[in-house]
Amino acid sequence: MKTNAVRLLDTMGVRYELREYEVDPAVLDAETVARKIGLPAESVFKTLVARGDRNGVCLAVVPANMELDEKALARLTGDRKTELAPLKEVQPLTGYIRGGVTALACKRKYPVFVDDTVELFDVISVSAGVRGTQILLRPTDYVAAVDGTLGAISRRKQ
Repeated sequence: MKTNAVRLLDTMGVRYELREYEVDPAVLDAETVARKIGLPAESVFKTLVARGDRNGVCLAVVPANMELDEKALARLTGDRKTELAPLKEVQPLTGYIRGGVTALACKRKYPVFVDDTVELFDVISVSAGVRGTQILLRPTDYVAAVDGTLGAISRRKQ
């Protein structure tokens, strides 16, 4: 399947593998996706849309088994405070629907902040820009493709 995210990686000459899975629209969480594609949840990264009080919209990429630490993200972005964008704003901002959001080839260029645990893996998984398909690639290639900034922006789910 050729999504905009895949086309971007092709243009950049990045090696990747696509892994498809069956989608249940009622269960779109990243931990379920990790189980379906046979990877540990900590190596499957979800892309969240956040908004800072000073610098506006940014994308936060965190492991499936973690949640975004909004205070840590604010420190990295230079904001006093950040919060997740309401779900109804995600598609208009990114061009992607819930369960298919990726920082690759987003509708607009937003700052991307990637949790530094990405460096622990030889291969990570991110959405291909549609539900039902994940891209497996090297973390360094992903961070370069999204022009991302690394930082400790996740915490254990509460």
